[in-house]
Amino acid sequence: MTTDRSARTSGVSRAELIADTAIALLAGRGMRGLTHRAVDEAAGLPPGSTSNHARTRAALLELALRRHAAREARALTLTEMPDLAAGRDALADALALALHRTLTDHRELLVARYELALEATRRPELRKIYDEEGRAFREPLIALMAAAGSATPERHALSMIAWGEGLMFLCAAGAYHAEVPGREELRERIGELLRGVLGQ
Repeated sequence: MTTDRSARTSGVSRAELIADTAIALLAGRGMRGLTHRAVDEAAGLPPGSTSNHARTRAALLELALRRHAAREARALTLTEMPDLAAGRDALADALALALHRTLTDHRELLVARYELALEATRRPELRKIYDEEGRAFREPLIALMAAAGSATPERHALSMIAWGEGLMFLCAAGAYHAEVPGREELRERIGELLRGVLGQ
């Protein structure tokens, strides 16, 4: 686990360290394992440090969720999506890269997200943030589907998201956790899905 000193030298703020540690605890111990004391101990921080940044459990969860969304945006390579005019092959390749990177390098983020998603069903304040962050992922894909020729881009974007989410769950926490597909296989499957929803 990253220490406070190493976090400072690497440019990570204490608030980010706390949030990153909370994410790691969610992935490793589940929601019941996330406490202010556990974050302090795992991050190598003085007792009470987490409470100073997030006084309540709700505040700690919000801090973790917002940090999680920022990290997942980098993992899913939203900034690396192709130009809207690049065509379906470029879109399939970009989506395959995003999925493969997430499944191979960022499985901890996936598991933590499932914990946060379930908790959001019980906490309206967390649900609002979760949905807001979700739109940041959904809206670019809707635009890309429209550019790819979809007459109903929102519906087709939902189909792509549902497929991707299902695959990520299966490979991160489900029956295929030991059988992560390669990037080329993902690209082929995404190409098939695009042809299915958009036509040949």
